[in-house]
Parts: sequence; C-alpha cells; structure tokens
Amino acid sequence: MVAAPAAVPSPALAASPTMAEHHWSDVRLAVATYSLRKFSRDQAIDIIKGLGIRYVNVKSFHMPYYLSKQELTAARQEFEKAGLEIVSGGNISLRKDDEADIKYHLEYAANGGLKTVVCAPLHTNLGLIEKHAKRLGLKIAIHNHGPEDEYYPNGKSVIDRVKNMDPLMGLCYDVGHASRTGVDVIEEIQMAGDRLHDMHVKDLRSFDDKGSQTEVGKGKIPVGKIFMTLKKMRYPGVVGLEYEINADAPQRGMAESFAYMRGVLDGQSA
Repeated sequence: MVAAPAAVPSPALAASPTMAEHHWSDVRLAVATYSLRKFSRDQAIDIIKGLGIRYVNVKSFHMPYYLSKQELTAARQEFEKAGLEIVSGGNISLRKDDEADIKYHLEYAANGGLKTVVCAPLHTNLGLIEKHAKRLGLKIAIHNHGPEDEYYPNGKSVIDRVKNMDPLMGLCYDVGHASRTGVDVIEEIQMAGDRLHDMHVKDLRSFDDKGSQTEVGKGKIPVGKIFMTLKKMRYPGVVGLEYEINADAPQRGMAESFAYMRGVLDGQSA
C-alpha cells in the first residue's frame, strides 16, 4: 500500500449524518480516487466517507495491479464495509499493443469487481481490448485527456473510434480536459449517448490554461447544464470528481466542489 501523509478529514469537513445518507438517484456523484493519490487506502476510505459520497472510481494507488484475486476481493470489501460502492476503476493506460498486457490489466479489473474500466489505450489495440472486454463482461470507458493527448483529446475522438464496435466500448468523458479543445461539452455528452459509460468532472478558470483548475463552481464549466443534460438522457453512470489540486491536502477543495454540485442538484429538484 502506498505510504501517505497522516492527514485525515477534519471534523469541520466531515459530512453530517443527513448528508452521508443522501444520494441523488438522477445524477450520482462519485470520487475518483486519483484525487487521493497521496493517501493510503484506509485514509482514502475515511475521506470519502467524510465527504458523504457513496460511489467510487478506484485508482491503482488504492487497489494495486499486482494484488492477487483474493487480495483484490479483500481490498474491494474494505470499501464495501465502509458503505462505499466501487463502480469503476482506472485510469489504466493500456498504451501497449500487446495482448498479454491488455489481458493482464482487464483481468485485474474483473478480479477486483470493476465492472467499468476507465482507460487510455492506443488506436491500434482497440480490437484486442474489445475482445477481452466481451470475454470478461467489462465496459470500457476511454478517457479523453485534452489537447496534449494525440489519441483522445475529447469525446468525439473516442466516439469516432468505437461507434461501430461492441456497445461495451465507450467513453469516460472528462469535461475539463475536453473543454480545453474548444468543443461544446453539452453537444459531446449528447453525441456520446449510450456509449457514455463514466464521467470525470473538474473545473477551470480558463479553457486556455491547464493549470487553472479550481474547485467545481468557481470556474467556467457549465455544471448545471451538464447535470440537466444527463438527467434528460437518463445517464446510468456516475459523475466522479477528479480533483487534481493540492494533492497533499485536497479535502477542503473536494468538500467545496461537492457542496456546489449538491447545491446545483438541489436547485434543479426544487
């Protein structure tokens, strides 16, 4: 397990019992545990519970690839015993055109109970990924990474590649990274349709500056429109906060981001 700072959620940031028990059924909020990459599994679980969030996209920092099937089951059960539900895993790079490498990582996901695999593959290995995804019954959610990503900068670049493949092959839409490519994120979400398998949310003060990431609600991402679009689509996946700021102490920024998103959802439900 990764060594981590001793910091844990402060009582001021801990969720109230009411908050912890409240989960919206139309837009399910989640934590992408890359946000907690400097923390051990136990600490990450405590932080997620303190945020009042149930759903988790788990990164390999908290369920390493090298674990046996039994160890992966035990790791998943640690989340479940805390009342958390792992809905997806990754990002897993899959940047090798090598069937053994693909099989290894997708079997890791299957052994860990990760029904949706967030990944960043090549163009040339998609057929192999599709083959093993079908064999294992896994959804593949290809993650876009903005203008620096030569393979998948935005949603369209993913959908264009998978649109004629098995429905298991789809998109993990990162709205922050996609926004930096100049696309309309609402149009891309609608375009993805049933192939939208997962989502990562972050906010930016400027779409021209990758380093301008800020707490959700303080930037330019149209969060309210995104949530309304997902509701109209009856999107079945989660919206996972991928908070990349202040890795050593992200709790306060994460709490502010979830408070804003909860406020938006409450306002839309009123």
